Amino acid sequence: MSSRTKGYLTVYLSLSIMIIMSLILVLFQGARIGAVKMKTEVVADIAMNSVLAEYSRELYQQYGLLMVDTSYGTSNPSIINTEEHLGYYVKKNLDRKLGGKLFGSSSVFSMYLKDLHITGSSFAMDNNAAVLKRNILSYMAAEPLEGLLSDVTSNVDMIEGSGLNTTDVEAMARKNQEVIDSIELPTIINEDGEEEELSLGNPADAVHSLKGIGALNLAVKDKSSISKQRVDLGLYSSGRNLNKGTGLDDIEDISFTEKFLLDQYYYEKCSRYLDEMDKSLLKYQLEYLAFGFDSDWDNLDKMASELLFIREAANMLYLFGCESKVAEAELVAGALTAVLFVPELKDPVKYSILFAWTFAESISDLNILFSGGRVPLFKSDSTWRLSLMGMLNFRDHLSGGDLGEGLYYKDYLRARLFMTSSDLKIRRMADIIEMDIRRTEGNGNFMIDHCLDVFRAEIHIGTYWGYDAKIERIYGYEY
Repeated sequence: MSSRTKGYLTVYLSLSIMIIMSLILVLFQGARIGAVKMKTEVVADIAMNSVLAEYSRELYQQYGLLMVDTSYGTSNPSIINTEEHLGYYVKKNLDRKLGGKLFGSSSVFSMYLKDLHITGSSFAMDNNAAVLKRNILSYMAAEPLEGLLSDVTSNVDMIEGSGLNTTDVEAMARKNQEVIDSIELPTIINEDGEEEELSLGNPADAVHSLKGIGALNLAVKDKSSISKQRVDLGLYSSGRNLNKGTGLDDIEDISFTEKFLLDQYYYEKCSRYLDEMDKSLLKYQLEYLAFGFDSDWDNLDKMASELLFIREAANMLYLFGCESKVAEAELVAGALTAVLFVPELKDPVKYSILFAWTFAESISDLNILFSGGRVPLFKSDSTWRLSLMGMLNFRDHLSGGDLGEGLYYKDYLRARLFMTSSDLKIRRMADIIEMDIRRTEGNGNFMIDHCLDVFRAEIHIGTYWGYDAKIERIYGYEY
């Protein structure tokens, strides 16, 4: 081979090698760009999941809810705190290995965090607590409901269908008393020579005079057992302007079954009278959900009043339809009015006795319920407790017990809770969550409306090779 031929070959190889090297460098650059994009996605995934892994442990342990408390145990809740945590995780996953740091070498990526923002967020109380509801429903997804739903709805249907929650027996009793008061009684001249109206001597008056004491005071003998806990509602969720997110996954569309699931959650997680929890601040939490007063006593007192309302309506239905008991009342009324020669008072006095008898029996029912016993929604001859004579001194007959059938206090409470507005219950539930979480170590400033459920982040990654990568992702516990 001549030297001329060798020269041609050398030039050809040089040109070929340059082309091949250019191709290799282009491929390498493309591979590096692709690898940077892939690593950006991996880093974003790890960092955003790491943020979600910092969920409130107490919120999860006590209430089964997965949300990030953006205060992180401080008195400064803010989405900026979460941004800083996210940035920390991104930087840690972009850091060079120990060897690279020691020898000052660069990796094929040479990536760093250029910019980062959380551009969207969803907090627990967004859109009338729709986010909190969704979290609760997610927790309750596997709960069997068939039997419970049937029982509660059946009780509510009977209460509402029979008008027990709308029949005001006390209003009827007051109107009847107005009739009695409007009729003048005979007069006599007393020892001082003055004209004096005779007393009717209605035995029902002794019972009616006790109504001002209140249902709870009458029904519970040992009132020292009732919690006196009181809270300042202004310190909790329902008493302040709420923090709001930007509107990620906060659509409220709750079905009837889901509303019942929420009630079942409240029933499982909250305490009540006769079933208090040491962890709770307010001891009667279900009663608080139903009525929203700032003290256990007031909530239980309201429940007692509403129980009395229902029991009086139910007992009146039985008593006024029981011929033998109505005949007893009529006999007493007839005797009283005959002595005084006021026959027009016979029917009003009869009804006054029946109303007093209804009230006394209803207080007896409450005493049984508050003692842990059962009382049927509707009475019968076998479950009616007080005789006419027993009505006169009914307070001596309050000894608890069990009528052998019917509903417990918790069943009446559950029916009442079911009839309470869903929006009111979820707002009050947020208060209860705050009350209990704040009692745990390191959570004294816990606020449910600063608990993050879903967030959107925009992460901007730079490289020392002169090109960038941007990524935007939405992450949450159900994504």
